[in-house]
Amino acid sequence: MSFNSALSGLSAAQTQLDVISNNVANAETYGFKESRAEFSDVYATNIFSANRTAVGAGVAITDVAQQFSQGNLAFTDNAFDLSITGTGFFVLSKSVTDADRVFSRAGNFRVDESGYVSTNDNHFLRVFPCDADSGEVSALGGSSLIPLQLPTTMGQPSATSQVELGLNFDASATGKELDSFDPTDSSSYNHATAINIYDSLGATHTLTTYYVKDDDNLNTWAVFTAIDGTLTDQVGGTAVAATNALTGAANPTAGSLYGVLTFNNDGTFNAETPTPLQTTLTPATGGAASTITIDFANNAPTQFASAFSVNVLSQDGTTTGQLTGVDIDEKGTVRANYTNGTTTALGVIAMAQFNNDQGLRQKGGTKWEEKVDSGEARYGQAGSSNFGVIRSGSLEASNVDLTEQLVKLITAQRYFQSNSKSISTASEAHQSIIQLR
Repeated sequence: MSFNSALSGLSAAQTQLDVISNNVANAETYGFKESRAEFSDVYATNIFSANRTAVGAGVAITDVAQQFSQGNLAFTDNAFDLSITGTGFFVLSKSVTDADRVFSRAGNFRVDESGYVSTNDNHFLRVFPCDADSGEVSALGGSSLIPLQLPTTMGQPSATSQVELGLNFDASATGKELDSFDPTDSSSYNHATAINIYDSLGATHTLTTYYVKDDDNLNTWAVFTAIDGTLTDQVGGTAVAATNALTGAANPTAGSLYGVLTFNNDGTFNAETPTPLQTTLTPATGGAASTITIDFANNAPTQFASAFSVNVLSQDGTTTGQLTGVDIDEKGTVRANYTNGTTTALGVIAMAQFNNDQGLRQKGGTKWEEKVDSGEARYGQAGSSNFGVIRSGSLEASNVDLTEQLVKLITAQRYFQSNSKSISTASEAHQSIIQLR
């Protein structure tokens, strides 16, 4: 019996040494979780045995249990180095179309030649599809997951639909004859502003807005517009007369339609005519024609006795853009940034949880797969429910404490030596019995 007990102790000690050695070997492996050898005693008894005098039959290995405690974070400059603070696993697949899932805490991802985000051993990161603008997840659940792929095309342009203008018009400016306006003659208008706008193809155009103070009504300003140097009509505006009422000469912009801004006696904005002020962009490059609203009313224009000033001048169109980088927030929303200033949400990184993490089957490469003991995966978004949050630009280090493991290694070595000594002592006792005469 003593031989069997000591042999089981040797086997247990060897397993413990193996487990500790594996922990030490992976102390620098990102996302690695240490294991612990667990043992129980063995008794060979039956219903007719005297339990109070029964002697144990050694030790048995009951489990090599993984410990899923949080590892320390190592910070990097790579946006695709991801870590999870709290509970949960990244969800991976062996191929872009594979329905089988594996799970990992190691977040050292890369971008492959097709733009897919994957591990170094070509497992693809899975995300929830989301709205491109808001980043809101459109469908949760394992069946909705898609591989994360960075766009390989240019950023989509958007045509300008609105120009914001917030101005102060000089109340002391000299009024002019509206019908005599000529964009090529700076003396025929008081002020002008210019801004770049974009058509549906992303081509750039220049919108110039001219302001003429009405010499017949000092609280009234006419607004003319031109695109790329060509005068454009204000939709529903007032037409320039064909001839000058005083001289009888033909007006240079006869028939052009302009808008009107009026101010109160205290210099505050009163009204615009027509409402809203709009002009039309008709590209010569084949892009679609678009209506552009010129918004003064919402930007508090004024007419005070101070110099003409531009307080607001902006537009909502964009040209085409090149991908400049990717941002990932703590909820796992992945956004692509473009040179035209736009951002697009590409997906939300999926996370998985299990009722029993220790029931997961190790796959190697710091990956696990679910089995009956772990329960089925529950999918969710980082930062929701009891899921942890995602940190971009950091990696979760191994949770192995080297000092603790080295102390355990010494203890396991002594354990092994003690069981060897038990075998040696039992052997000597048997030898003594054999030599009795």
